[in-house]
Amino acid sequence: MPTIQDVARLAGVSATTAKRALHEPQKLTPATLARVQEAIEQLNYEPDQRAGALRGGRNSTVGLIVGSILEPFFAQFARAVTLHLKEAGYSLIISENEYSAAQELTELSRLYGQRVAGIMLRAGYGGDSRDYLARLAGRGVTIVEFDFSPPGSPYPSVSLDNAQAIRMAVQHLAALGHRRIAALGTYHPTMHPEDRSRVFPEAMNAAGLTVPREYQRVTLLNEESAYELTHELLALPCPPTALVALTGTQAIGAYRALQELNVRLPDDLSLISFDDYPWTALVEPPITVIAQPVEQMAQVAAELMLALLEGRADSLKVPQLFPATLIVRGSTSVPSEVPRRFGS
Repeated sequence: MPTIQDVARLAGVSATTAKRALHEPQKLTPATLARVQEAIEQLNYEPDQRAGALRGGRNSTVGLIVGSILEPFFAQFARAVTLHLKEAGYSLIISENEYSAAQELTELSRLYGQRVAGIMLRAGYGGDSRDYLARLAGRGVTIVEFDFSPPGSPYPSVSLDNAQAIRMAVQHLAALGHRRIAALGTYHPTMHPEDRSRVFPEAMNAAGLTVPREYQRVTLLNEESAYELTHELLALPCPPTALVALTGTQAIGAYRALQELNVRLPDDLSLISFDDYPWTALVEPPITVIAQPVEQMAQVAAELMLALLEGRADSLKVPQLFPATLIVRGSTSVPSEVPRRFGS
């Protein structure tokens, strides 16, 4: 990769003069400026924006760590954040932690190596990264969490009201007459500590229902785990009559398993999922979903980051939690009067 020194040698000027052609062209004679510009074009030279920002005392780069690049929620969130930060003159570096605080520690270190001004973080599960994150904050790196914030976290956050959302899902299914409802993931303080799984048994109890022990499985928030768990649940002697997928990617795994088992939605079983992804409205029957206001959440998270970076956070009122919306479609209905054995 050509350097500014290479440009200077080709143009027959000093490195200082070559730099001035980039940042203070009005201070050069037309002939000198033309020689430097010709050398830049000939070498396809591109200035190191990061180094320039560091010399100026201000880095215009923000890191974004998502849970999974395979989850469309994060892709939509990242796109909205990118557009909003770009308008303010910031660029974005995106990475993932695979919902793991141990993996997150590596990503945080890499981002700090890039001397980012701030980090927008979907926190991973576990405590591996908490001390390092605190050190980054102490060094002046601005931290904003989104989608999930560990209990007691000191950083500002923007997320869905997951407790309200899961209660809405359970109430919908209970009102239809379902009594055997399973969520695709059980709360665990380190492996699965988010609110959707934590509140699920509470929402069941509020509806006069309980979660059978055989339905309680700790699992990962990905397609393959949901696929396997759906097979396991439907092979039980007394399988659930309704499933709640905790993410849109989980719903894909569950739907694959249901197709393999020739389960008819909603005649044999009801399915409700978080996230209003395009495919959920295209399959037959379309899937009942709990929709998140992703664009709005991303915009507010980006505005919060900018306000903190620019020292005006006190003037910005940020809603911590956003309400979910229930979109009822054809995948949920009253349970069958004649329960079906799926594992036989």
